Amino acid sequence: MVLEAKGIKKSFTNGEVVTEVLKGIDFCVDDGEFVAIVGESGSGKSTFLYILAGVEKQTEGSVVLLGKDLSALPDKELAAMRRREFSFVYQFDNLVPNLTVYENIVLPLVLDKQKESDFKAHAEEVAEYLGISSALGKFPSEISGGEQQRVAIARALVTNPKVIFLDEPTGSLDKERGRQVMELLKKINEEKGVALVMITHSQAHAEYASRIVRMDDGVFDTLL
Repeated sequence: MVLEAKGIKKSFTNGEVVTEVLKGIDFCVDDGEFVAIVGESGSGKSTFLYILAGVEKQTEGSVVLLGKDLSALPDKELAAMRRREFSFVYQFDNLVPNLTVYENIVLPLVLDKQKESDFKAHAEEVAEYLGISSALGKFPSEISGGEQQRVAIARALVTNPKVIFLDEPTGSLDKERGRQVMELLKKINEEKGVALVMITHSQAHAEYASRIVRMDDGVFDTLL
């Protein structure tokens, strides 16, 4: 097991109004598993994903990721985990526009103060694996939306993570490019053994996963 969440609750307070977004969720992910969390907008799935990845804090409950209780970690150690042990892919690629594709891919390694001589060959191998070798010297504005999302996935993969969290990774893509990204994610999961936790509106894209969980109004409604 690479991830275990217990009793996750999340509420937001605005004056005297308390809005309960997550209402006590238990969830686990096994090593190498691909789990899709589906649900309508406002169901709480994005908030839940951010809590699992340590981006947000839960109101109640615990998240143990790769054997570490995220709530007990100092921010510095959590940031180091994010650079080395797990990754996050957003709906929009979040690439740095004034960096080349190669520079975007290796950014977490540079921030981790690793030497280029130690990671250059690996980064190029990841780019080749994802089919974007020809774009390494280009800027994000010079490549297609599908290629930009592949760059974001390459940046997540280059650190050799054990888990990748994905927030609507095909949400900004057309149908064909979305299908290509989903096939790529399934390939990464099967060939690299990386555990994937993805939220999506698309039932068709969710079916690429090995397990589907449906969220409704802050709770798990159905496990498929």
